[in-house]
Formats: sequence, structure tokens, C-alpha cells
Amino acid sequence: MGEAIGSMLTSAVGIAISPLPLIAVILMLATPRGRTNGTAFTAGWVLTLGAVVAAVGVAGSGLGTGEAKPTWADWLKLALGVLFVVLAVRHWHDRPRAGRVAAPPTWMRAVDRFTPAESAGLAAALVAANPKNLVLAVGGAVSIATSGASGAGKAVAGALMVVIGSLCTLVPLGVYLLGGDRAARVLEEWKAWMATHNSAIMTTVLAVLGAKYIGDAVSGLA
Repeated sequence: MGEAIGSMLTSAVGIAISPLPLIAVILMLATPRGRTNGTAFTAGWVLTLGAVVAAVGVAGSGLGTGEAKPTWADWLKLALGVLFVVLAVRHWHDRPRAGRVAAPPTWMRAVDRFTPAESAGLAAALVAANPKNLVLAVGGAVSIATSGASGAGKAVAGALMVVIGSLCTLVPLGVYLLGGDRAARVLEEWKAWMATHNSAIMTTVLAVLGAKYIGDAVSGLA
């Protein structure tokens, strides 16, 4: 089980360091229906990430029938690593220039009118339709599926990956529900910081993940 957990930690942390879902859930928590919509958003995120990890994990375990780690897993990691590097370059190229502020996505301006179902749907889209999060979820699940852990160990590692990858929504919701009067100010500070440094955060995370995946793939194929 230790191998399965260790192999997915990088991917899980990479998903957790996601400015967009953190900003989205904080915006929802600041609306009149904050408790309901914030909870729905978090539930949508956890369930979608769990579904992706489970589906890829089951498929990957079925393909990895031999005792040795299958070669296709290393080739997949290599492809994912190259994709991360490309995404990092794109994020850096598209960053707002000095003195300019990037326009927020359209959905951010409509959050105060969201229903719980729309909130959960947005969370699902930010997992399954966001290239960075989807690639990380697939890569982490493949690492678990092709590890030498038992079936129970893989299941524990998969559940732990979902929990870690969901911290970007679970932590703000927890602060809101338990933080009392200070919660609104703390969450607003987090949102402002993440929005300001979004490009730098994403570029750094994607570049590090790309290097890690490519390095692991080269080691496995050598």
C-alpha cells in the first residue's frame, strides 16, 4: 500500500493546489445561499474526482495483469509529463502583463445566481473538463493501478488521493462552517492571494509535475 500512496501523492497535491476551485467555492460561500451552494460544489468536486480515479484505477488494474509494472504506464506518464510542460509554457505565455488584471471567467460573475445543482455541475466541470486536473487525476490513478499494492491497498490509496485532491474545496468549506466571524475575512484574503498569483502558481506546479512525470517515465523505460 505504501507504494501506491507514494506514487499518487504528487498528483493529489497538484490537484489540491488549484486556484480556480478554491476561488469558486469562496465566491459561492459569500452569497446568500453560501452554505447550500458551497456544500453542493464541494460534493460535486469530491464525487467527480472519485469517479475519475475509480474508473481509471479499475481499467488500469485490468490492463496491468503481469507481475512487473507494465511498459504502457511509463509511456503514458511520459506523454502526460510532456503535456504538463506544454501547459506550463502556455500558462506563462498567457499570463497578465505587468499592470494588467486578467478578466475573470464568465461563470465567476454569475456565481451569486447559481442553484445547488449548477454549483455541483461547475465543480464537476472543473475536474473533468480542466486539462490540468483531469490529467493529474488520470496520472495518479494509473500510478495506483500499476503499483504492487493489494486490491485493498489500492482502494485506500485511491480514497486518500480523492481526499487530498479535494482539500482546495474541503478546507474553505470547513473554515466557513467552523471559523465563525473571522471566516469571511480569512477566505477573502485567500481568494485575493490566489487570484493575484494564479499564473505563477499554475506555471510552477505544471512545470514541476511535468519534470516529475518525465523523470519517472524515463527511469521506468531505461
